[in-house]
Amino acid sequence: MQYVLSVLVAAAVIMVLFPGDSALSVVARTAVTSLGALVVLIVVRSREKRATGGSSGDVVSLDTRLREGDVPEAPEEREAMRALVEQRLHRTRHRRAALAFLGVMSGGIVVLTALTSGPRASAGLAVFSLAFLAWIFGYGRVQIRRLHRMREALAPREAPAPRAVE
Repeated sequence: MQYVLSVLVAAAVIMVLFPGDSALSVVARTAVTSLGALVVLIVVRSREKRATGGSSGDVVSLDTRLREGDVPEAPEEREAMRALVEQRLHRTRHRRAALAFLGVMSGGIVVLTALTSGPRASAGLAVFSLAFLAWIFGYGRVQIRRLHRMREALAPREAPAPRAVE
């Protein structure tokens, strides 16, 4: 159901920005593109399941605890959370380059749209691109901070060094 609603909302936005194509063709292209994104998400979730050694429900539970900042107490949960945090931090290692590429690509698309389409499509796409880039940058920073805080909370506690008795 969420997939269908996402496709319909995305198709509506595309039809507002770029009027002229038939609604059926826009919905079909959006559905195919969204299906590709869904496959990527399924692959990511399966890698996280494999890393944590649990089921989808376990990954969802760990993700909820991560968002809330709730550090697990049980050793097996701590190890699963540690694996999830490391997996996600590893996945974000190229985020700066990806954000720069996304910004350049979005700017290029806005410029090309301005050269080939009307001002309505150009302005709409520029506003959408800026809002999307701001959102993805801000949300990414929040996620990275959460991951680093959880990594620190899960770090093994060092025992005090034994003192030499003379």
